[in-house]
Amino acid sequence: MCGRFIITSPPAAVRQIFGYLEQPNFPPRHNIAPTQPIPVVIVENGIRHFRLMRWGLLPAWVKDPRKFTLLINARSETAAEKPAFKNAIRRRRCLIPADGYYEWQAAEKCKRPHFIHRRDGQPMGLAGLAETWTGPNGEELDTVAIVTAPASADLAVLHHRVPVTIAPADFARWLDCRDDSAEGVMALLVAPQEGEFVWHEVSTRVNRVANDDAQLILPITAEERAAEAPKPAKKATPRKPVPAASDDGQGSLF
Repeated sequence: MCGRFIITSPPAAVRQIFGYLEQPNFPPRHNIAPTQPIPVVIVENGIRHFRLMRWGLLPAWVKDPRKFTLLINARSETAAEKPAFKNAIRRRRCLIPADGYYEWQAAEKCKRPHFIHRRDGQPMGLAGLAETWTGPNGEELDTVAIVTAPASADLAVLHHRVPVTIAPADFARWLDCRDDSAEGVMALLVAPQEGEFVWHEVSTRVNRVANDDAQLILPITAEERAAEAPKPAKKATPRKPVPAASDDGQGSLF
């Protein structure tokens, strides 16, 4: 799955890779979380555009967002049939620029976060599905979900699913929704090839959304790991016996 990611490349470099019209100036983000606005690249009227969308897709038919499950990921195997995604995968495919993402590996007593990125250090385009939700008063909210696929053998040691990354050579193909069909792009919805990505364990500081700094993606040190290890449970202190009550209701000391 994908529940946190980063974008740290300079805006000019991201624009050059993804080829959108606008020239946005955005700060590096080291801990992007669901419900936050995220950069999205989408084609409108034949031109690539940069947009900010809320991470967490809301289908157009939802009446009350407060009663609807937050959809941050869409499974590649079922996206074309699921009511929440079937229109978006045909008509509103998009790319989400990223420089890496986090995954939590189940350990003996806790889950340990890991930072995952391309071996060559290049930015990547995550496959996204976009939807504009319109409220009862005419308000509009652009939302997006990240497509995931079964993990390749190497990444499966961390989690059984991974975000789908679209190769730059396939950007145009993925973004082109003119035929109102997803048949031509389903073959792109696969995990990265083995060895394409590398990872390392990081501090549990990333667990807190409020933490957003470059230290989050650094490999954890032995000292940090020891400090973050679950503390052993304290042994219960034996309770002293309660003195038996005498006939007059006062505690007996003998």
